[in-house]
Amino acid sequence: MTSLLVGAGILGAVIGSFLNVVVWRLPRGESLVKPRSRCPQCDTPIRPHHNVPVLSWLALRGRCADCAAPISARYPLVEALTAGLYVAVVAATGADRDAIIGLLLVSALVPLALIDLDTRRLPNVITGPAAIAAVVALALLRPGELPGHLLAGALAAGALLVVALIKPGGMGMGDVKLAGVLGLFLGSAVAPALFMALIAGSLAGAVIAARAGVAQARRMAIPFGPFLALGGVGGILVGGQLVGWYVGTFV
Repeated sequence: MTSLLVGAGILGAVIGSFLNVVVWRLPRGESLVKPRSRCPQCDTPIRPHHNVPVLSWLALRGRCADCAAPISARYPLVEALTAGLYVAVVAATGADRDAIIGLLLVSALVPLALIDLDTRRLPNVITGPAAIAAVVALALLRPGELPGHLLAGALAAGALLVVALIKPGGMGMGDVKLAGVLGLFLGSAVAPALFMALIAGSLAGAVIAARAGVAQARRMAIPFGPFLALGGVGGILVGGQLVGWYVGTFV
């Protein structure tokens, strides 16, 4: 199991490096493949040995090897976060078929959360393929569970759609679509995932209100995508157990 976790961490760090590219280029309409990664200051292509996740940033002390311009700490943090999430998913699922489904979801949630923080948008070009990936993965790995997951996706999206219609501006259609994606991946575990997202969002709002005042907090646009992503991770790791515990209380 240890070797699996180490392998998951390495794979996660490599995927995290690519997700950094997605987060930077996708909102700008740039190709995710060409050109090679380069310094945004001096435009020099990054050498392969300077592109090792986390380690290269540490070795270069957070600066470009050519012009010494500072490189944001966000890059290694995203790589480390993705690595940690990959390890957590494999540890929680026991590296079975559920791990594949969980890793696919995590790989979509990381860029979605970051892009929403940066632009207040949840791009369809990520949520759409993520929904398709969920359906294909379930059809191949757990075909008997696909109808239930389709229903969960519809119910989750419908629940947030009602919120969006009741309170325009408080919830965007991107959030509605992401809730549907969570339902497709998580099935019944989407219920605790949405609950965790709402609790986290409410706590964040309370903290902002306490610091800036209620009037100022109401004027602030707080993206909900990162909280949905957080809830989605919680749904992967403990959602099934929470659903089992809740159902067990009625038996």
